[in-house]
Amino acid sequence: MNKRLIILLLLIGIGCSAIAQNNWATLSKVVYKKKYFEEVDYELEVPIFHPNVKELEGKEVELRGYILALEGIKDQEHFMFSLFPFDLCFFCGGAGPETVVEVFTKNEKKLKYSSKPVVIKGILELNADDIDRHMYILREAEKID
Repeated sequence: MNKRLIILLLLIGIGCSAIAQNNWATLSKVVYKKKYFEEVDYELEVPIFHPNVKELEGKEVELRGYILALEGIKDQEHFMFSLFPFDLCFFCGGAGPETVVEVFTKNEKKLKYSSKPVVIKGILELNADDIDRHMYILREAEKID
């Protein structure tokens, strides 16, 4: 393979990874306030999104991270996606809720499960009111790495 082509492919890969990491940095810009939810008769913390986060709403974003399967280790069309591997993620108490995204794949196409980091892209939805969904939702997601 031509050396220039190899260098170009490496730069494209590095660029995608940098964009994906930068999006996680932006998603980390969130604070929380307590809000009472009548339907569960309980006070929960809800996110207050930074203006930089709000700018991403409805836009396609890339994220590099780990697939956290919701239904066993098989191909996934609805799953959680984490900046960190399972043993360090939010669900194990190792990180905050801003480090995970609920994912729905494009056309319900299943993504092959992997324990290695991958890059995905999709349309970001912000959620501060539906207690049955995560605060970050990625719709129409597909693997790009």
